[in-house]
Formats: sequence, C-alpha cells, structure tokens
Amino acid sequence: MTEQSYWAASIQVLEWLEPVRKRPWMYIGSTDERWLHHLVWEIVDNSIDEAMAGHCDTIKVTLWADGSCTVEDNGRWIPVEKHHQTGKSTLETILTVLHAGWKFGWGGYKVSGWLHWVGSSVVNALSTKLEAWVHRDWEIHYQSFALWISEGDIKVVWKTDHTWTIIRFYPDASIFKISTTFDYKTIKNRLRQQAYLTKWITLYLNDERNGERYKYYFEWGIKSYVNFLNKKEDTIWEVFYVEKENKDILVEVSMQYNKEFSNNIISFVNNIHTPEGGTHLTWFRMALTRTINKYARDKAILKEKDQNLTNDDVIEGLTCVISIKVVDPQFEWQTKGKLGTAEARWAVDSVFAEKFLEFLEEDPTTARKIIEKVFLAAKARLAARAARDTVIRKGALEGMTLPGKLSDCSSKDPQKSELYIVEGDSAWGSAKQGRDREHQAILPLKGKILNTEQARIDKIFANQEIKNMIIALWTSIWETFDVSRLRYHRIIIMTDADVDGAHIRTLLLTFFFRYLKELIKEWYLYIAQPPLYKLTKWKKSRYVFTEEEKQAIIDAEQISWENIQRYKGLWEMNPEQLWETTMDPTTRKMYKVSIEDAEQADEIFKILMWDEVAPRRRFIQSRAKDVRNLDV
Repeated sequence: MTEQSYWAASIQVLEWLEPVRKRPWMYIGSTDERWLHHLVWEIVDNSIDEAMAGHCDTIKVTLWADGSCTVEDNGRWIPVEKHHQTGKSTLETILTVLHAGWKFGWGGYKVSGWLHWVGSSVVNALSTKLEAWVHRDWEIHYQSFALWISEGDIKVVWKTDHTWTIIRFYPDASIFKISTTFDYKTIKNRLRQQAYLTKWITLYLNDERNGERYKYYFEWGIKSYVNFLNKKEDTIWEVFYVEKENKDILVEVSMQYNKEFSNNIISFVNNIHTPEGGTHLTWFRMALTRTINKYARDKAILKEKDQNLTNDDVIEGLTCVISIKVVDPQFEWQTKGKLGTAEARWAVDSVFAEKFLEFLEEDPTTARKIIEKVFLAAKARLAARAARDTVIRKGALEGMTLPGKLSDCSSKDPQKSELYIVEGDSAWGSAKQGRDREHQAILPLKGKILNTEQARIDKIFANQEIKNMIIALWTSIWETFDVSRLRYHRIIIMTDADVDGAHIRTLLLTFFFRYLKELIKEWYLYIAQPPLYKLTKWKKSRYVFTEEEKQAIIDAEQISWENIQRYKGLWEMNPEQLWETTMDPTTRKMYKVSIEDAEQADEIFKILMWDEVAPRRRFIQSRAKDVRNLDV
C-alpha cells in the first residue's frame, strides 16, 4: 500500500446524517451509559485501524472536566482536500455524511473493524460539538461542528513537523439523557484490552477531571492477555499460543486451563470485541472438542465404547482469547457484536486444530493433565444430567407443578409478570399478602443458597433452593437453557438490609452470573431497595432510603420526629407497608443489574466467593468507606 493511495478519491460516500439523531438506537444500540461509551469506541477504533495497518504506534485518550473526550493518534492524517462527490473538504465529508469512510480496495485497509472513519459521523451527529485537528504537510488543519453542522470551512491554524489526528467531541445531553459522564474504569479496561490485541502499540489514558494517568504496552499481545486473566488462578500448564495466516485471514489463539469449573472465552474480529461470538468462535469450539477427542482416542485414553467428550467438558476451566483479522468482516449489526463471515470458520479450524494437536503430541505430560481435567468435567456432567433429569422427571410426574412455596401471579404474559425472590418465610408472608396478585409472584428462600462459585453443576442441581428457582423461572440452566421460556421478565431479589441479607444477595448474583448470565444481559434481573428508615410525627410518616436522605429531611423540616424506626429486615413491615415502599411499581425504587465489564465482574466474584481469605479482606477493606445503609 502506498501513501499516495490514501487521498480524497479513496473516500466512499453512501448517505446523510439527520436519521442518527432521530433514531440513535439504530446506530449505537441505545442511549444509556453503556452506549455513551460507544462514541469513544467508534473514534478509538479508527486509531486502532491505523495501528493494525502499521501506521500508528501511539494512541491517547483524554477525558476533560467539561464532559468532552479527546482521541489522538500518530497515524496518517485524514485527507483534507475537496472531495470529488460532496464538494466539501474530505474531513467534513467524513464527519457529516453517514457511511463516508475509506473503503476496502483502492489502497484501503486490508483489515478494519468496519469502513474506516464510518462511525465518526455518528459520533458527530450525537454530539453538541466536535472539533478536529489534522497534522499533515507541515500544517495543522482545523474544523469544528455544532450539532453536526460545520461552523466554517476547514482552515490552517499552525505549523507542525509531524503527522497527528485529534478528535474532540462533547456528547449531547438531549440524546444521552441518563448521563453524559464518561466512566474512567470502563475506558481504562477497554484500552487495556486493545493494547493486548495489538502488539507493540502504546495507549495512554489521561483523566483531567482527577489527574489519573494510565499507560499500556504489551509486547506479547494476547498471550499476555491470557496471563492477565489467569493471574489469580491455579493453572494447569503454560499458555498455548498460535498465530498464522490462512487464506488472507490472520488467526491468533491463546489459551490456558485452570482448575476452576467456569470458563472465560473472549473473541475479537479486527480488534472489535464480539460478545455474541460468531463463526470464528463456533468453529474454535468445534476444533477444540474434535482435537481433544482425537488425541484421547489415538492414545487409547478414550475407549471405543466410550462416548465422545462434549464441548462443555473441554471448555471447563478454559481461559482463551481468539483474535482474527479478516478483510471486509460481515457483522450481524452495526454494533459489531457477532461475526457472520463464513470464511472465518475454515481459517480458525485449520490453524488451531493443527497446532494444538501438535502441542499435545509434543508434550504428553501436559496433555495428560488436560485430559484428566476434561474427564473429570465429563463425569460431573453425567452426574449433573442425572440430577437434572430427576428434577424434570419429578416435575413431569407432578404435572409440571411449580415449587410448593411459590405464590404465582395469575398473568401468563412474561412481559407483565414479576418474580420476587425474598429472604425468609416472614417476608414471604408479607409480600404474598401485599402484592399485586395479577402480575407479581413471590418465591421465598430458606436461608442461604449454595455458593455456586465453588460447586460443580451436579451439586447445584441437588440444592433444593436452586431447584425451586430453576423450576419457577422455567428456562432450565446449562446446556438446556432457553431464555424464550422465561416466565417473568422482571426477576427481583429482595433481601434484608443487613450482613446476612447482603450475603444472600451476593450468593444469588453469583448463581445468576455463572449459570443464568443471559438473563442479566437481557436486563431481566433487579435488586429491590426497601426503605432504611420510617420517620413518624403524629399522623405524619416518611420513608427514607439512605442515611443522607434521612439527615436532609431532619435538617430541612426542623421538627422533632417521635420514632425514627430503622428497618433491619423486611419482616418488620406489614403487607401494606411492603407494598407501598418496595413493591408498588409507581413508587418503588430498584437497581437494574447489568454487566458493564465481564472481566472485572468475573474477577470480583472469584475474590468474594472463593476460599482464599486475604484477597477478599483486601477487597472489602479497600471499599469499606463506600458501603452505605448496611446494618452490621
């Protein structure tokens, strides 16, 4: 590729911008905090494209006190001369015309997350202001935009002796109504991930709001990434790594087994995270299962009479990063969550299967350890299936009856139905009497459920409280999970505001995260927020939910309250109070549970729910000052 090929003629124009502001969810998914950060990713991905093409080794992201974000890179400049189709500068064309970007061919990128710079027009459309500085040809070119309309022609504002591109944008609060505040940790984790995926580049994150600084550089790429993900695990062997091109598709796979029961498999296409997987992930799983089965049979470890090991068996305890680079990737939607490119399947299968089988043959000691791990998983799977079949068979014999203590709602429409999972029989009684019987179901828990972070699937199926939840939800779990069968589209955890209640809530969140993660991803899981205090004076009562709210009311109203009642448990409220404060959809307060950072969530659950005490103590001590409303 020549530098001369990167000019105005290589920019492709497809259409205009107003639809983005009218229907932003069609372009970025939604307008909540999660998708606010998608604006950053769209600009950063352009810089990553430059790095993958070998033209950039430094990327800087800066968060400013005025709510704006700047993304800079030392790659090639954006063309600034007049565009042949629009008659405007190429910079303005890229930033104001939907689907204008550097196309493949004509000297364009061999691999890219999408058409290069296409997403920048969407960022401009959803910002109140955007500024661009292009350092090229010894001059700094500048252009600004307000609500995506240019504030003037591109102009030269200074001299320069290097190439550099800077984009600064201000998210529009009329679009992102919930928040326009960028989260430092979210961006930090994403940049760290990108540094792992692109060897030899340096990424900086500067937060001018509080002075925090980070720098990332990883010489060994995704091999270092797997080491990072497994840093607190008891691993079985060294990290396996393969990098090879197959028919113009570059395949990188790095993996390592540990002694856990869960797995952590992360996939990328052209450095774009594909949380929903796609052809590359599907065929990696198939190749892994086939290769281990072949090795086990060739070595007579798996006998002819034995059934083949399944994919669930071979991925237990597996940490893996799959990264492929493909020309013109076919994603299933604009947000690039799932790859549909058919050619990726053969490339991943061929490259991984050949190299992994070679690895097993050359290191029989490690291979034996892996096979032992996999066989143990298969044994647990068979035991779990027997336990699960017992649950299903028992339900069938009883006419598929729901758990005895489930007080079900009369509505059969999942979108209008809620399930409250409550702590203890007393709370169950109050909730059952105070609820809306048409739409609200109540399921009590007897004490603390099993810690599913440390339990195999057969033990989970044997736990009565968990079985009750599985049957009530109707989705099943594990290999037979089916989200379309879910009976309630709001699942609400309601526990006491004390240490035991917090523990039960954490146990439940662990179970949902490990075995019903799809329900969290679809935003079906909530946490009820009962009041902390009841303030009473004569016939006047006020419910308050935080210490700060209580003190503000006392200071503001300047009256002497007779009985400031601190609720230690749901059982202290009668049915009418529980309905009024916690269950009435018009007045209640709830937290919606979401997964903002799966890697960080995975690490926190391991810290909190495993046996090792020291990391848990450090975690709790470091965050003790942030805990509110907990009655110790």
